[in-house]
Amino acid sequence: MDVTLVEVAPRDGLQNEPEPVSLPDKVELIRRSVDAGLRRIEAVSFVDPRRVPQLADAEAVMAAVPRRAGVSYAGLVFNDRGLDRALAAGVDEINVVVVATDSLSRRNQGCSVEQGIERWTRLAERAAAAGLFRTVTIAAAFGCPFDGEVRTDHVLELVRRIAAAAPDEIAFADTIGVGTPDRVRTLVNGAKSISPETTLRCHFHNTRNTGYANAFAALDAGVRVLDASTGGIGGCPFAPDATGNIATEDLLYALDRMEIHTGVRTDRVIETGTWLADVLGKPVPALLGRAGTFPAAE
Repeated sequence: MDVTLVEVAPRDGLQNEPEPVSLPDKVELIRRSVDAGLRRIEAVSFVDPRRVPQLADAEAVMAAVPRRAGVSYAGLVFNDRGLDRALAAGVDEINVVVVATDSLSRRNQGCSVEQGIERWTRLAERAAAAGLFRTVTIAAAFGCPFDGEVRTDHVLELVRRIAAAAPDEIAFADTIGVGTPDRVRTLVNGAKSISPETTLRCHFHNTRNTGYANAFAALDAGVRVLDASTGGIGGCPFAPDATGNIATEDLLYALDRMEIHTGVRTDRVIETGTWLADVLGKPVPALLGRAGTFPAAE
């Protein structure tokens, strides 16, 4: 089995840090990720820098990233202005977020769910004309910090409406880490029946220690694209207690032991996680940097 990992530490990881990381360190994180074998990297976010100052230097980051054959850089886009910036910066992919609940959508994007779908549809057409790969992420697909439970039928109805604009990929995001494997299987299987031609991707947080179980439930249901963040850093600044993503190195350990191919070198990602802890001045949540691989790497 081949699985694609999307490295999200440069965007989703760093956006939740209390202080912005320097431009050279952001570029170094991306370079290290590329050197480790990661080929899809969510590098930047083209959002209002006043709302997410940690990612205000998106254009400068994209101007400095290593451009190598087979490496695809994604940028988060919320509106037409963001897409204009993404196109000018030379991203390969865009990721447009549609939040599953009005309460979080208004805090995160300043719009309702209905307006979010309208934005996605408009951006999808423009991005397709520009030749960009287009992912739409359904955020808070498993639960909302303000509205509580999010019904499965509601999320699948969003899938149906989103799929009408022919995305290349639909991602389910467990923004606050409340999902469980049974719900993951239900959503993935439901989405496959609604839009069987669309690639599915999953983005899990380990807030309540279910992130890795959810990742393997997604694989069992047929998903072959998973997000992960080196060091396990990250979270949503607009969702209370939305702590770190599943860690790239910890996920890789299990995938490697199961002989699931990713093309990514676990040892290199461990090294990057250790380096990242020094950059941030604090330990990262990932465990593999402390425990090491088994059998121990020579």
